[in-house]
Amino acid sequence: MANDHSTIASVDPRTATILDELPADDATHLDAVVARAAALHEDGVLRPLATRAALLRACANEIEADRPRIVATCDAETGLGEVRLNGELSRTTGQLRAFADVVERGEVVDAMLDAALPDATPPRPDVRRMEVPIGPVAVFGASNFPLAFGAAGGDTASALAAGCPVVIKAHPAHPATGRLVAEALRRGAAEAGLPEDVVGHVLTAELDLAERLVDAEPIAAVGFTGSFEGGAAITRRAALRPRPIPVYAEMGSINPVVVTPAAARARAGAIASALAPSLAGNAGQLCTKPNLILVPDDADGRALVDELASRLGEAPPQPLLNERLCAAVGVDLEKLDAVAGLERATPAVRAPGYQRVFGLYTGRAADVASEGELWQEHFGPVAIALTYAGEGELLDLLQQAEGQLTATLHAEEEDGELAALLSRRLAAISGRVVFDGVPTGVAVTRAMVHGGPWPATSAPATTSVGLTAHRRFTRPVAFQDAPAWALPPELQDGNPLGIVRREAE
Repeated sequence: MANDHSTIASVDPRTATILDELPADDATHLDAVVARAAALHEDGVLRPLATRAALLRACANEIEADRPRIVATCDAETGLGEVRLNGELSRTTGQLRAFADVVERGEVVDAMLDAALPDATPPRPDVRRMEVPIGPVAVFGASNFPLAFGAAGGDTASALAAGCPVVIKAHPAHPATGRLVAEALRRGAAEAGLPEDVVGHVLTAELDLAERLVDAEPIAAVGFTGSFEGGAAITRRAALRPRPIPVYAEMGSINPVVVTPAAARARAGAIASALAPSLAGNAGQLCTKPNLILVPDDADGRALVDELASRLGEAPPQPLLNERLCAAVGVDLEKLDAVAGLERATPAVRAPGYQRVFGLYTGRAADVASEGELWQEHFGPVAIALTYAGEGELLDLLQQAEGQLTATLHAEEEDGELAALLSRRLAAISGRVVFDGVPTGVAVTRAMVHGGPWPATSAPATTSVGLTAHRRFTRPVAFQDAPAWALPPELQDGNPLGIVRREAE
């Protein structure tokens, strides 16, 4: 089939040129990639923990070995710069290696053993439980993190750690980067003694092929990072399959920041100094960027907003990923300009190329609380800072907030019950509550949660970042009164693999 990239050729000429050199895949190729992934899952090639750990480390090594070419290619496609991209690549390889350690310790199987109690009333059987991989996972990567959330990003790393083959749908914003990284993953598979097809890669900008991937019968789950519209559409489609499958979609957030009067009084300047780079960094193209900042309507709160506006106004223009995103920021600015009660505190002008100066809007919460634009994510260099008149007005405003990835609270010990009340409210609407800091920057740790209630994600009980992300792609199986020969090694007496297990006394 001819390469048809008309849907994105008008978005970014660089991508159009690269796609001319990388012919898009067709339905026949997609079906074959999915079929190979399904066959490998059926054969159980990723079941052994040692094999998975070796795969993840080999993948990290292959990506690292190709670092100069991957970074140069990615910079040509995205303009994100070598410093940013080298850091992102290091995060990617570090995450793969961290998951290898988790796999090696056996944490991914979460083995539990309850010994039989024949004399109990009623008698209790011998029950042994573990997590098993669910099957091939389709991965839709993000545009704004071509490496850390791309072909070898968190969804791919955690799916492989869970023991699932992956089929990666390349993002059309950086197709050559995706191809290079996928090739490195496939070399890693070969280095680990596995078939390369445990990692499949599909390059296409066509909607019907993306839908075909979601519909493919062997696909057992979907990982997605992107817009609410895209994630919601995939979630609906997956639910309508003859055999519905879970979709783990991370879809963005307004990430509210709340500053109490005591915090503004104690450290308005420090808060503004921390917020400015969090807002403007990466041109605001982060799903954790604060979109809404709430400060008290007093001299300290207003000083904080003035300082923030001054710092953002002095920040140089930054490039956006492509013309589509640059134009979308312009549309957001027009909508916010039309909201009575909001004023631009910084110029928000467009610079040459895909660059923009940050646009900060200010106003009083009471004047704009009912405006729908207040609760929309504005991806890119745009944010709103509002002053609230009192505790009641602040709490009423937060009652309107839907599910968020993050929420941030700047408070002081003297806030007492107010701080506790705000903490509970923010925890009720978000996956991660940040205290006296900024929400940008998501550490890859065991306790990390990058998720939240709808519409931030489609699966609020899970995380897409951190060393428990693999749980999305496994399911529990219990073995009751199983003879020794029938037990997998993870559940056998004597713990032959030496893994972490929970055994009832």
